[in-house]
Amino acid sequence: MLRNQEFNKLLLTMSGISLLSILLVSYFSVQAAVIVTITNLLLIAVTVVYTNWRYRDIDRLSSYLRQISSGDFTLDVRDNREGELSILKNEIYKVTLKLSEHSDLLQKDKIKLTNAISDISHQLKTPITSMVVMSDLLNDARLTEDKRSEFNRNIRVQLERIEWLVASLLKLSKIDAGTIQFKKDKVLVKDLIQKAVHPLLIPIDIKEQTLELEGNETVSFVGDLNWTSEALINIIKNCLEHTPNKGTIRIHFSENSLFTEVVIKDNGKGIAKEDLPYIFKRFYKGKNANEESVGIGLAMAHSIITSQNGTIQVDSMSGQGTTFQLKFYKQII
Repeated sequence: MLRNQEFNKLLLTMSGISLLSILLVSYFSVQAAVIVTITNLLLIAVTVVYTNWRYRDIDRLSSYLRQISSGDFTLDVRDNREGELSILKNEIYKVTLKLSEHSDLLQKDKIKLTNAISDISHQLKTPITSMVVMSDLLNDARLTEDKRSEFNRNIRVQLERIEWLVASLLKLSKIDAGTIQFKKDKVLVKDLIQKAVHPLLIPIDIKEQTLELEGNETVSFVGDLNWTSEALINIIKNCLEHTPNKGTIRIHFSENSLFTEVVIKDNGKGIAKEDLPYIFKRFYKGKNANEESVGIGLAMAHSIITSQNGTIQVDSMSGQGTTFQLKFYKQII
């Protein structure tokens, strides 16, 4: 405390004023000078004691901040009293809570990143291993032309699968990071569905499936046509893959004052009850999933829809088909 130049200046100033006041009063009365001297000494002593108490409090705050900087966010410095230091303590505590929350989020992000890297390496391991084996077999001079062509086709299929997986993961990472700015245009649901269904018409035709659309042409919502189309493609693709030949996929759309709704329903093999809570989880594969399924399409659809003030729910039972219910809520001003 005595090393503080500001405090030393304060003591010198108070001592000077006290000495001057004593000298002035002593001209009039010795008794008055004694009283003034005692009073000044008491005031200086109180100032020293009070300043020392504040210094101890500030020292505790400094220790608290050092603990925070070392990663300890469990301390509570609040004293619930009035005063400048109490206000400062409360503000420091608020900052501590925010730092604790950010620390937790960073830790969760690290865990997510670790899990994502593990999942990606697992997903890439199978096709890469398959391509390495087929590449070695292609070096065999005794290999027939038919087998050589078959291996080349398989390698191409695996490369396309890896390309799709990497592209999907990049899209998901952009959505998670919040770097994608979703447009807020008026989207006609009929145009949205036509855009989403177009790349799936050939596999639907091959399986001789029926696609039924029902809804008013004026139904719309505010969102991003291209990204929402990406979500619908993954949902409809999931339906057609799990619907048998000559099955039916129905898409119904409508709107009210609160939201625009799109319902996609199939009469396929459905989803097991125990799988329902996890179907939007990344890389999750249910019991009825295809062998080639990666478990990323529905996760992407969920991220896209929820990022646009929407919700997605699923209702299904094994052997009785699946229903996806999408709602895009309207802005309320």
